[in-house]
Amino acid sequence: MSTTNPRALARIKRKARIRKRLKGTTERPRLCVFRSARHIYAQVIDDRAGATIVTASSVESGFKEKPQFESKMAAATFVGQMVAQRALERGVKKVVFDRNGFLYHGRIKAVSDGAREAGLEF
Repeated sequence: MSTTNPRALARIKRKARIRKRLKGTTERPRLCVFRSARHIYAQVIDDRAGATIVTASSVESGFKEKPQFESKMAAATFVGQMVAQRALERGVKKVVFDRNGFLYHGRIKAVSDGAREAGLEF
């Protein structure tokens, strides 16, 4: 990502502002979402321990063979459901949502909706 792009710089500034207030704890870790042009990534992070608890993305093996995920919105919803299911298996029920400087719209919102549908609270 180029640092001369004004949109990229604005996102980095938003990300820093958001991260000042958001801290993931052991009881309530942070659900961080990253969106690229083609894929979506989500991970649950315990900031106190500095460890990633679970992760899910649209790049995982076996994901591309499923025809129902041809749209990026459907894939984002499924990634949210996958990360929530894995978090619940590890005993995480509540998280803090970190949109990572992206607008809460489109695929970012789809990830959070999918995670809520699967039973994650935030």
